[in-house]
Amino acid sequence: MEKWIERQRHLIDFTLSSLFRRKRKNASLVFVYALVVFLLASVVFFVQSMRKESAAALKEAPDLIIQRMMAGRHELIPTSYLERVRPIRGVSSAKARLWGYYYDPVVGANYTLMVPADSDLAAGRIIIGDGVSRVRLAEEGDTMEFRTYDGKLVDLEIQSTLSSESEMVSSDLVLVTERDFRILFGVPEGFATDLAVRIRNPREMPTVALKAAELLPDTRQILKQEILRTYDAVFDWRGGILIAILSGVLLAFGILAWDKASGLSSEERREIGILKAIGWETSDVLLMKFWEGTAVSLAAFFAGVLLAYVHVYFASAALFEPAMKGWSVLYPRFRMIPSLDFFELSILFFLAVVPYTVATIIPAWRVATSDPDSVMR
Repeated sequence: MEKWIERQRHLIDFTLSSLFRRKRKNASLVFVYALVVFLLASVVFFVQSMRKESAAALKEAPDLIIQRMMAGRHELIPTSYLERVRPIRGVSSAKARLWGYYYDPVVGANYTLMVPADSDLAAGRIIIGDGVSRVRLAEEGDTMEFRTYDGKLVDLEIQSTLSSESEMVSSDLVLVTERDFRILFGVPEGFATDLAVRIRNPREMPTVALKAAELLPDTRQILKQEILRTYDAVFDWRGGILIAILSGVLLAFGILAWDKASGLSSEERREIGILKAIGWETSDVLLMKFWEGTAVSLAAFFAGVLLAYVHVYFASAALFEPAMKGWSVLYPRFRMIPSLDFFELSILFFLAVVPYTVATIIPAWRVATSDPDSVMR
């Protein structure tokens, strides 16, 4: 065993010295190789982090949302429906929610106006998210002007700003009192936007949703699990679109890498011929080329993954953030939580390292099995 390890060490030493003799060629290949790995790893890291962020953001979301439907559209729901939902077995609580969208022509952005469940807000005062504060240059104590559904102007004073830690979900949020909400949107008493239901046992969610649908046939039931699946599908789709856009780059690199690996230069062929002439076995030559391909691909892989990690988690994926997050006036600013999917990284490792390593061995085997004199000539 020690003899085998010593043999591999000497082969690796020779391989590294051979690579350094052709440092310009190999450095350019590693650079392009690492760039491709960097792009792919950035997409993988970004998608995984956005999944984790969305799951964390929806952790406190209601288990079941009940919306009233009319002519296939979301309609205001009577709060009296609560009395038919609360008795359902498995329901721990059910509350009516008031929320809606308000378009601000001043900055061309949509705000999400919501009535908080528990708050010390006084009438005529609001709490705004960091995104709203940035685009309106508004701070605590300032006033914001809103236009009601019937065209009247209402001034609301900013009581405070929401914490930047929750900016992913609160960037465009404006919290108002129930009275001010009904004045702005003209929502009559006894009606709400939807019903938020908490369920004791997560396994009973589908059963409770089915019972609610039977009791309230004019409603639609949305489970938290369905929302999470929708977010996952959206991020997977955007990641796939980005990879499809990069497919031309990937194909070009694949052709370049295969050409570099499978087409030995005259210097490399002469080197193999000399090694064979001084007594190297074919297996030794193949092992040398194996370590050479492994060294190049591993260097590119780890450099690309490290750069992707810095790009996504320290630079907020600045290169393709709009493509992944979507376009918006009120971009949330937040640092993504590192989330490494080792299964997807292992697939990326296999696709990045194995093909190139194998491609370096095949031409070396052809040369190594030829007559050394003819190879050197």
